[in-house]
Amino acid sequence: MVEVAPYWQNYIDGGFVDGGAGRLAVDDPGTGEKLAEQALADAGDVDHAVGAARRCHESGALSALRPVERGRLIRAMGDYLLEKIDEIAPILTLESGKPLWEARIEIEGAARYFEYYGNQAETLEGRSIPLGAGYFDFTVLEPYGVSAQIIPWNYPLEMTARSLSAALATGNACVIKTPELDPLTNRYFALAAEAAGLPGGALNILCGHGQEAGAALSAHPGVNQIVFTGSVPTGTAIAAAAAKNVVPCVLELGGKSAAIVHDDADIDAFMSDVRWGIYFNAGQVCSAMSRVIVHESIHDRLVERVVSLAKELSVGPGIERPEFGANMGAMVSERQRDRAAGMCSAAQREGAVAATGGRPMNRPGWFLEPTVLTGVTPDMTIANEEVFGPVLSVLKFSGDEEALQIANGTPYGLVGGVFTADLDRAMRASRQLRAGQVFVNEWYAGGVETPFGGYGKSGYGREKGREALLNYVQTKNVAIRLGAN
Repeated sequence: MVEVAPYWQNYIDGGFVDGGAGRLAVDDPGTGEKLAEQALADAGDVDHAVGAARRCHESGALSALRPVERGRLIRAMGDYLLEKIDEIAPILTLESGKPLWEARIEIEGAARYFEYYGNQAETLEGRSIPLGAGYFDFTVLEPYGVSAQIIPWNYPLEMTARSLSAALATGNACVIKTPELDPLTNRYFALAAEAAGLPGGALNILCGHGQEAGAALSAHPGVNQIVFTGSVPTGTAIAAAAAKNVVPCVLELGGKSAAIVHDDADIDAFMSDVRWGIYFNAGQVCSAMSRVIVHESIHDRLVERVVSLAKELSVGPGIERPEFGANMGAMVSERQRDRAAGMCSAAQREGAVAATGGRPMNRPGWFLEPTVLTGVTPDMTIANEEVFGPVLSVLKFSGDEEALQIANGTPYGLVGGVFTADLDRAMRASRQLRAGQVFVNEWYAGGVETPFGGYGKSGYGREKGREALLNYVQTKNVAIRLGAN
């Protein structure tokens, strides 16, 4: 039996503290029962955290370090997460609902960000600009100062690590607002920072409601840069608040991503892509393969295979699923589960067919059956709005141009995919797909090293890869008039 502390505090200016807004109940999605209580921050706590980050930045305790030294601190934080993985993973499973093996993958992914950006810390360089014999001109890259990061609930550890590691690598002090649904394991970033020797105030972590703490953080005049992953309405509100202070944002706002499957695709290999693309983390992934656009000649065969895969998944509490396998955990909350189930019902009223699934499961906890919807057409709501659950919509196409038109037919543009043995066809599609990242013959190809971000309502800015580092620095030019010889 996993023991979870009954009460978890926020972390501000190098110490663990209570919250001005009281406490928040954190539930176990696998049972629906209360798991623990989390300190809840108010606007005053946000002001305290931003002030601590500002003092750290202005003191140069982090930003003035030699980059290689800063990189070592960051890598040490990732090492700490791996050392504590057996302790962290069960808590992450209990607060988020994902299987224990998925929780371990998330922790390993979080540690990988600290490894990658720790190694990148000393690689950012300015350049010299030739202006003739009478001048010496060069650029330097400087941190913005205080980076505010508002974290989503679907990957509470990995998404924090993604932005935090890059921000620290470039010398920014950070204020993290954790998700309300699963905030507990973010505590381990504070412990990692202390173990690594990060300066006080360089990392501040608080949990608070979006309407108060989130709004206060995004509008705070002491914040210099904002990173947000979440819904379009919330992202729009954050961008509007930031704009009043002329503060740049990185917004990753989800998607309705499509995989185009041609008649020459390797269907056996594609089944693995479906497994990871829509049923990993119960489909609660911004870049999930939520639409499959399949050539009409192989439609029935592919649907049969996908339905069989979905039916073979066992669904239950994540803590009971320690090893990798054909299983799926709970959705993060009753509200999210019911929203996804409601969208499945609405799709069927519009004419879609539930080839399997589509209903909440009759058991404690917040579980939705792995779902495959067929007969979906591009005009249906289910084909245009993000479900954020284990729901796959299957659409037909007859020609390449039609497939691309369907794939590009939503306001989103996060990722897309094309599955074909024809490399020329794949390259044509990759040029025409309106998405920030295109997968060819493997969903989720790439890694920490590859830039990730969206077109359209999927947001702007890029996470991951070296491109992400540019979110956290601003360019200063120094132009020197040399004396006459």
